[in-house]
Amino acid sequence: MPPEWSSCPPELLLVVDRSSALPLRAQVEHGLRDAIRTARVRVGERLPSSRELARTLGVSRGLVQECYAQLQAEGYLVTRAGSATRVAAGAAAPPASTQPHRTASRLVADFRWGVPDLAGFPLQDWLWATREAARAMPSADLDYGDPRGSRALREVLAGYLRRVRAAAADPEHILVCNGYAQGVGLALHVLAAGGAGTVAFEDPGSPATVRACATAAGLRAVPVPVDEHGIDVRALAATGARAVVVTPAHQWPTGVALAPKRRLALVEWARDQDAVIIEDDYDAEFRYDREPVGALQGLAPDRVISLGTVSKSLAPALRIGWMICPPALTDALAEHKNRSDRGTPTLDQLALARLIESGRFDRHLRRMRATYATRRTALLAALAEHAPGLPVTGLAAGFHAVAHLPADADEHHVVSAARERSVGIYGMSTCRASDAAAPARIVLGFGNVGERAVAEGIAAIGHLLTGRP
Repeated sequence: MPPEWSSCPPELLLVVDRSSALPLRAQVEHGLRDAIRTARVRVGERLPSSRELARTLGVSRGLVQECYAQLQAEGYLVTRAGSATRVAAGAAAPPASTQPHRTASRLVADFRWGVPDLAGFPLQDWLWATREAARAMPSADLDYGDPRGSRALREVLAGYLRRVRAAAADPEHILVCNGYAQGVGLALHVLAAGGAGTVAFEDPGSPATVRACATAAGLRAVPVPVDEHGIDVRALAATGARAVVVTPAHQWPTGVALAPKRRLALVEWARDQDAVIIEDDYDAEFRYDREPVGALQGLAPDRVISLGTVSKSLAPALRIGWMICPPALTDALAEHKNRSDRGTPTLDQLALARLIESGRFDRHLRRMRATYATRRTALLAALAEHAPGLPVTGLAAGFHAVAHLPADADEHHVVSAARERSVGIYGMSTCRASDAAAPARIVLGFGNVGERAVAEGIAAIGHLLTGRP
């Protein structure tokens, strides 16, 4: 569909050479034909008015009108009384395509992890917050601003994180970033510059992200096993790492919370080794068994970089996150952030601040907790009916569960067979540092799957999960 330019005439880049022996009219005609033939302007798109194009090229309007008339006679253009001049059907070259168009098969249910309820995004509240932020925003905020981010958002975040996550949050030491991956990348670059050579990460966990960020920072990344109490701190100490990436509130993907003794041991390790803990506080707002576990950063503000985002609480597309930084690292992190991208969009930051301080963010979280709790119940009911006896863990918080397949199950085969039945499921092998598919586990995300789709999807694959024919 060609773009519409409303009442504002579109621009078109044409070049005329007044030192050329070729007449100006011939140059303009050639430029217009070339733009149409090469699909710089597509079928149905408007051309600039003769007056506007003449002004842009510094030629007479009559010359441009003659060029338009000639190209209309040749079939390149079409005009109607009271309407703009447009490219005629069949005049422009079709867009190049090396691959046939394929329509993605529709899934009955897609249990993709890490995706919140996208339809539940509070659009009206976000529009309201954006309007309010834009209305009150001083013109000075349109400048690049503080590399740490908007002061208004940092103050609101500090209060929110102290209240909800029991964090030791100070606006001076909060850095706004563009999501989790950027936060980890910034942290690892600064730590590498400070002499760190190795970063550890949980296994299973997020090996692809951590390894990519570590490689970019020039660090070696090593996995550390996770058990029912969280990361194995003794194994961590044996790696010689000076940094570790952990998910203490709700371990990804196993779902366990880091045990109190392990929390204390991890902080002690960081102090003994002069190391830094990078805490991914990714979906701690959504717990069902008890009150949310406080952020690890509250125990050791000088040793923990705590990362949070709105990717799970609102939507990944917003690309807004934050880092609660140790005071000794704040300036270096802010400087590197400034060099990396000159800052996170200010209007979005101000809108988020307005959303939180108005209470609408808390209201949205309460609504989504109820939604995810209902879907969690629907998932358990469907598994009990169609995959009886299947062990399921990781459901104390967040919006994913881990299904433990039978010992002889082939994880890859189960995933492929489910796809043939139009159900998307995903194995834990991609969360393991070794990519091992055993023991076979399926991570079932239900954040973006409605109750009806949950029931239909599990009904279609229940026998695959339990190994029944």
